[in-house]
Amino acid sequence: MMTYAQLCTDIQDYVENSFSTDQLNLFIEQAEQRIYNTVQLPDLRKNVTGLTTAGNKYLQCPTDFLAPYSIAVIDENDDYIYLLNKDVNFIREAYPSATGTGTPKYYAIFGPRSDDEKELTFILGPTPNAIYTVELHYFYYPESIVTAGQTWLGDNFDSVLLWGSIVEAYLFLKGEADLIATYQKRYDDAMTLLLNLGNGKDRGDAYRNGQYRVPAR
Repeated sequence: MMTYAQLCTDIQDYVENSFSTDQLNLFIEQAEQRIYNTVQLPDLRKNVTGLTTAGNKYLQCPTDFLAPYSIAVIDENDDYIYLLNKDVNFIREAYPSATGTGTPKYYAIFGPRSDDEKELTFILGPTPNAIYTVELHYFYYPESIVTAGQTWLGDNFDSVLLWGSIVEAYLFLKGEADLIATYQKRYDDAMTLLLNLGNGKDRGDAYRNGQYRVPAR
């Protein structure tokens, strides 16, 4: 288990250099961004519900949205209808008129919202003919250990966070190439273990896949 304070101390101890708080925060946040875009962890998933507007083909994305896992429309029978991800051009061609309404079947990331260019919008096809509850599973960045003080990554896989931050710090110092390579190797080894968890063990269970075993010799 590693807290933010412990992480800052360890970074400086390993590279034998003192950094400002802003510099340490930069190293840590860069490491987190690299980690979160390399492995898919349950901690990176969020689930929210919202409502469509009858006659409006656009649906706002959450402000912390990065990428979708799934979108489902819940109909009047409480049945989940999962929408297929398509390109905006497909939806425009398949449903050229906004007045052609129905239960949505497709969605695409349309682009920035007209009222806030920093945020994104979904486009649905066909245009909703009623108010539907929509359930969205999506990828987002959890709060950084910089501001949270303690996170899932620091609690459960501190090695990858530590070595990722050390790599960023030593690159900042323009350190010796052989030592950078050593730090990078430690990071890569830790990331291999995390990938085995996030993209391996978290994707199945013993009932479905059978218990893992090493062949006897």
